[in-house]
Amino acid sequence: MNPTYSIIIPAYNEEEVVAESYARLTRVMQGMGEPYELLFVNDGSRDGTARIIAGFCQGDSAVRLLNFSRNFGHMPAISAGMDYARGQAVIVIDADLQDPPEVLPQMAAKWKEGYHVVYGKRSKRKGESLFKKATAKLFYRLLRAMTDVDLPLDTGEFRLIDRRVCDAVNALPEKNRYIRGLVSWVGFRQIAVEYERQERFAGVTKYPLRKMLAFAMDAIASFSYKPLKLATSLGFIMSLVGFVYMLVVFYQAVFTDRVITGWASTMVVILLSQGIVLMILGIVGEYLGRVYEELKNRPSYIIQEIIGGEHETTDNPLPEPGER
Repeated sequence: MNPTYSIIIPAYNEEEVVAESYARLTRVMQGMGEPYELLFVNDGSRDGTARIIAGFCQGDSAVRLLNFSRNFGHMPAISAGMDYARGQAVIVIDADLQDPPEVLPQMAAKWKEGYHVVYGKRSKRKGESLFKKATAKLFYRLLRAMTDVDLPLDTGEFRLIDRRVCDAVNALPEKNRYIRGLVSWVGFRQIAVEYERQERFAGVTKYPLRKMLAFAMDAIASFSYKPLKLATSLGFIMSLVGFVYMLVVFYQAVFTDRVITGWASTMVVILLSQGIVLMILGIVGEYLGRVYEELKNRPSYIIQEIIGGEHETTDNPLPEPGER
């Protein structure tokens, strides 16, 4: 018998918090009184995360563990969880407890009202710097302005999705996945549940500034081609400026006695134009890189072993349905 709820918990080097995460999730789910499974996805952790979760599997039949062969990233970990989830409602929540498990009953209530997607909307973000809050707010609004998909503001992967939505997203062929965008793209009835995002229970963030920038670029490239249009517009503007400047130089040389000077200004124009050209090439390169990754057709993740549930496997390089 399949569970009513599948809780997907990606984890990477979370040995300091995973036990508390398991305890709180178990307490909340048992209080809901319906069948559930906790599906931990160990994304190639180098600490004791996998060992701790394997211990949960031995004492609790509701817990399953997918061990990746290496670190593949947050989005592949969520994709793997969605591939293997068996519940009628699939919930994604990180192991760090910034998204409180106590919100899950509210999400389930909205699902039972007939909504297919119930996403958590952050009313407050505790424990985060002003810089991170400001840049996150800017990113969500920029992304929404650059795409035709109705992407809800101030949300993350913390959400409940109906089995039909999960199957629809799983059927999409792309490998570089921005999950929250894909869930919005497939449609269905969606609603928000507001909550206060908490500080990390323990450990350190796995998303430093470098990864946040890469994540933002992936999200924009996945759902918008407006950067390519911007590159075209910039190229046209710079060509127009160059043409006008050429006419000015020609006029001064032929119709006036003024000495043509301006070495510094000329160099500024050259450097500016070359910088824009390189930026345009970088934007095009981002899109070409994504096409290249898709054409290689490599799987998004490789599972080394599955522990818990109805079966346990070891050294299984790529069990079904992880062929994406």
